[in-house]
Amino acid sequence: MSSYSVRPAIARDAKAIAEIHIAAWQAAYADLMPEDFLEKMTLERRLAYWREAIEFSEPQLLVATEDEQVVGFVGFDRSRDAGTRATVGEIWALYVEPAHWGKGAGLALWDGAREGLKEEGCTQVTLWVLLRNERALGFFEHAAGFKREMPSLKTVAFGSARLEEIRLKRAVD
Repeated sequence: MSSYSVRPAIARDAKAIAEIHIAAWQAAYADLMPEDFLEKMTLERRLAYWREAIEFSEPQLLVATEDEQVVGFVGFDRSRDAGTRATVGEIWALYVEPAHWGKGAGLALWDGAREGLKEEGCTQVTLWVLLRNERALGFFEHAAGFKREMPSLKTVAFGSARLEEIRLKRAVD
């Protein structure tokens, strides 16, 4: 049984979301992305982005809490990929404070996002993951039931690094 609760994000959660976003990126991508790129992720920029996301519900945001402390978040909405049907949703972001990795917060967030996508009428959901991010791929494939879409591989620039991302997909049910 998870000790995490999931609820919609509110304005006062923006700072915690921004801090988690930065901490998770710096921990997860330390060996994948250039250090200078990770260091450019400032609290000020992330805070502005997540405040706006909460205000306009784009993407919709849920937070995972433990004893009222925000420990993770998920952003989801309709797919941003060109040519997708209106019934395809997307996980835009799912990040958990590194101290809470592997303890159920990510799964609680995925369950919350799945329910939100169902309410929106989505029947499929996709997300993009760096191909070399073994932790994220393991979570989404083994814990959350996503499958890789091999022809979706694309190269994305992160500062001076060019990294491959792959789209994963599953039914919302």
